[in-house]
Amino acid sequence: MIKIEKFVFNTFMVNSYLLYDETGDCILIDAACYEPEEEDEIRNFLEANNLTLIRNLNTHCHIDHILGNNFIAQTYKIRPEYHEKSALFFHTLKEIGSSFGYGISQVPEPNRFLEDGETIQLGNSSLKVLYTPGHAEGSVCFYCEDQKFVITGDVLFKDTIGRTDLPSGDFDQLMRSIKTKLFTLPGETIVYPGHGPETSIGYEMVNNPFIR
Repeated sequence: MIKIEKFVFNTFMVNSYLLYDETGDCILIDAACYEPEEEDEIRNFLEANNLTLIRNLNTHCHIDHILGNNFIAQTYKIRPEYHEKSALFFHTLKEIGSSFGYGISQVPEPNRFLEDGETIQLGNSSLKVLYTPGHAEGSVCFYCEDQKFVITGDVLFKDTIGRTDLPSGDFDQLMRSIKTKLFTLPGETIVYPGHGPETSIGYEMVNNPFIR
C-alpha cells in the first residue's frame, strides 16, 4: 500500500510528494527543493525511513516544480522523467530562474520521457500516467486506481484550476483535460495538487467555480 509524504518547498510553496510502500522503494513527484535545508528534508526522511529512491517524476516542467532535479540527480544518481512536450521549458530555464532569484547551474538530462497511459510501478503498487495539458504543455497527472488518489500538479486544485496565461497555456485544452481525464475518475478519488490542500474529484465536480 502506498504511503504519501508531502513536503512544501521554495517560495512558490510547491507540494512535492514522496510515495513509498512496504518494499522500501519510493518515488519523488515534483522535486521542488531548492534551499539546503529543503534538500535535507528529503535526505533525512529517506534515511529515517530506510527508503530507496528509484524514480524522480515531474508533473510538468515549470521552474518551481523542478528546482530540485539537479540535487536528486547529483545525490541519488536518478535523472528526472517527464513528458516529452515539457522539454520546451528548458530552453529558457536558467533565464527564468534568474528572474525569480534562483540560480540554475546545471539541468540534468531526462532519464526517459513519460507517455500517456503508461504504468509506473512502485513496489507492489502502480500509478497510471494521464496526459493533461492546458496549464502547461506536457502536463501529466499520476493516478492510483487501487487506492483512489491522483496527483494533479497544477491542473486541478481545491476550488480552482491551473492558470493558463503562461507560455503553452490554453484554457479550453485545460477544460478538456479536466473533464475527460480527471472528472471520469471515481468521485471519492483524493486529489493531491501541486499547491495548496487536498480535495476530491467529487467535491470539485460540484463546487469548482471554474468548471463549466
